[in-house]
Amino acid sequence: MQRVKVIVPIPMDEAGVANRARQLPSDLVAPGFQPEFAAVKWGAALGDSYHDMLLMDWTVFQAGITAEEEGYAGVLIDTVSDSGLRALRSRLSIPVVGPGEAAFAAAMMLGKRFTILTMWDEWFPLYEKTLTEYGWWDRVASLRSIQTRPDVTELLAGKEEVIFGKLKAEAESAIEADGADVIVLGSTTMHQSAGYLASVLPVPVINPGQVAWKQMETWLSLGLTHSKTAFPAPEVPKDADIRKGWS
Repeated sequence: MQRVKVIVPIPMDEAGVANRARQLPSDLVAPGFQPEFAAVKWGAALGDSYHDMLLMDWTVFQAGITAEEEGYAGVLIDTVSDSGLRALRSRLSIPVVGPGEAAFAAAMMLGKRFTILTMWDEWFPLYEKTLTEYGWWDRVASLRSIQTRPDVTELLAGKEEVIFGKLKAEAESAIEADGADVIVLGSTTMHQSAGYLASVLPVPVINPGQVAWKQMETWLSLGLTHSKTAFPAPEVPKDADIRKGWS
């Protein structure tokens, strides 16, 4: 069994982690693979600021540096911000996958220009950072939000009637006004809306957590991992000092 550590970037209780884990139902997970969700022990609350972006990078990195020695086959980051992604690739030899990079790459294969559809404008800097790092702005039709404060623990449960309609309307505007031919959900916390939007929109809708998981399965099945030339290991690792910040 190949175990994959899925790091939730916001500290939360077991019920909150279980809600996020539902984005990967058992019938989606191929035989021989096992996702294990774990939340960071401290850190950001909403990812709504540069303050929280720094905390997410740091705490995801902290939570991930032990994955290889814990026997995990890979690390999946449970946020489209890809927090800590490049630092973990530098420290680890096992594959590290981020939903943002995986979803945007998939969108570029499925269409010509994609829109990132998210909950509120406060998450735009998360995408601005990664899209700039990846150099993919020329394939972005727009960033759009429904200007609704997210619940990163309870997600969309009980709010479907209102939230789904807002997402549909904003996605239609992205297609008609911005020229988007693929819609990427801007958060793994929005996974409950993916099926509905896919059924009512004329373009592909990418559920980033699921796309990232399938990317992880593919890499592991093919024996692939990131290039250590692109992500060189530190000459002097600081694991002990990094772990001091867990408590």
